[in-house]
Amino acid sequence: MRFFRPLTATLLMATSLCVQSATLIHNVSGYQTTDDQLLTFDALAFDQGKVLATGSYQQLEKQFPTADRIDAQGKTLLPGLIDAHGHMLGLGQLTGELDLRDHSLAQALSAIKKYARDLGPDEWLSGRGWNQVTWPNKAFPTRKQLDKLEIKQPIWLRRVDGHAGWANSRALELAGIDKETQSPDGGEILRDENGNPTGILIDNAMSLMYKAIPAPTLAQEKKNLQNAFTTALSLGLTSVHDAGISEQTLNAYRDLANKKAIPLRIYPMLSVDSHNYAQLLQAGHIGEPSDRLYMRSIKLSADGALGSRGAALLEPYHDRPQEKGLLLYPEDKMLALLKLATDNNFQVNVHAIGDRANHIVLNHLETLNKAESQASYRHRVEHAQVIEVEDIPRFARLNLIASMQPTHATSDKNMAGDRLGNERLIGAYAWQTLLEQGTPIAAGSDFPVEPANPLFGLHAAVTRRDRQGDPSKGWRAEEAMTLEQALRAFTLDAAYASHQEKVIGNLEAGKFADFILLDKDIFTIAPQEIWKVQVLETWVEGEQVYRKPL
Repeated sequence: MRFFRPLTATLLMATSLCVQSATLIHNVSGYQTTDDQLLTFDALAFDQGKVLATGSYQQLEKQFPTADRIDAQGKTLLPGLIDAHGHMLGLGQLTGELDLRDHSLAQALSAIKKYARDLGPDEWLSGRGWNQVTWPNKAFPTRKQLDKLEIKQPIWLRRVDGHAGWANSRALELAGIDKETQSPDGGEILRDENGNPTGILIDNAMSLMYKAIPAPTLAQEKKNLQNAFTTALSLGLTSVHDAGISEQTLNAYRDLANKKAIPLRIYPMLSVDSHNYAQLLQAGHIGEPSDRLYMRSIKLSADGALGSRGAALLEPYHDRPQEKGLLLYPEDKMLALLKLATDNNFQVNVHAIGDRANHIVLNHLETLNKAESQASYRHRVEHAQVIEVEDIPRFARLNLIASMQPTHATSDKNMAGDRLGNERLIGAYAWQTLLEQGTPIAAGSDFPVEPANPLFGLHAAVTRRDRQGDPSKGWRAEEAMTLEQALRAFTLDAAYASHQEKVIGNLEAGKFADFILLDKDIFTIAPQEIWKVQVLETWVEGEQVYRKPL
């Protein structure tokens, strides 16, 4: 059991660092987690981008009498927060496309009509964020609803989870999708009673549309990534694990890194669908744990998502008894792709949402582990959302990390029971069960599926309530985290999940001075208020990289 105590300066004194122009920030309510406890402090000393010590101001001002002083005026100081599963390109793209998050169907159609007015004659109307689960009839939209808007341009709108898309007839025509088009393996073209495409493409069927959409250039990708950097820093994120990137996006990151134009830490996962996947693995890791760009992992998606009924289930969907979801790869190919990664010394991070997908992924990881211990890789299951109860102990036995997103539970709470039936929710979103058996949780948001604000994630983790406070006692509240556990999941354990816990994750001496200042103390306010807390400043390597405008 971890305990809470103040931190003394002598505990974390960095005697090996050469102090040249130290800075001492004081008058803070500081918190950080270590391997076994939550520590508090009221001052932080750093120099040359690294932490010298944390402790009491009285101690540190004696230790560093010539340090420059910053009075934080009682603000709360935390280690920089880490999103262990986000999509930077998608976050950056939101600034240049239509965002339909939290729209009703009528609001979405109105926004689409308005957005089309500024488009060129042959320009695609693209966007994301719609969610039919929140609409009264919960039915998927159709191309006919888009066609009635009389927009001449092709329209392609991805669902909030990115696992389904909504197209108008013009887009279907350009993609060559008609009554005769067969659904690809791992995907589905939804059809009406006459067999015609409705305009909804699920999972691998979306690739049919992408063949028709002009691909972004390298320059466009770099611009989108830079937009995402700005957003992330404003939200207190000093590190992001980018969950699945292409070869071109990797090249964009490398160009930016070479120009020292990455202002936070990026841990990208190479998508198994990347062009030249095998060659990129053979080229080896990119960077070191201390670098702004560090890549040593791959991303494979085993199944789809619950909202679009693409998550692969062991038993049929409660609200669609004839369906069990989709596996995006044949089982033997999935294993081969994972083995290719481990043969080249890469960590594997596998998207698995349904209980069947999780079961298969665990089987594959166990197969790899029997041939050679996989413990050093720190393999991860991304989402680990619905797990058969008997499979949960396998996470501990295989030394796996559960990479989970707290806001998914509060967003899915009204839909998950519909999809699974309440009796099958026992192993779903089971954070506390996993933590109690010793499985680390690396927390994230899955932005732009969910908002990128990590304070929303901390709030959801400890309350199991949405931002409106529902349900009042929390949804399956027995699986809530303590605030200490949640902070650790967004800091030290997220750093562990990227093999970076020796350089970031908390403010121990010698680690990078990545930290944030908040306007309120998350450990003293009511838990339901945590999501309202504002990031005032973000610091990376001892440099202020964001300050909230007055």
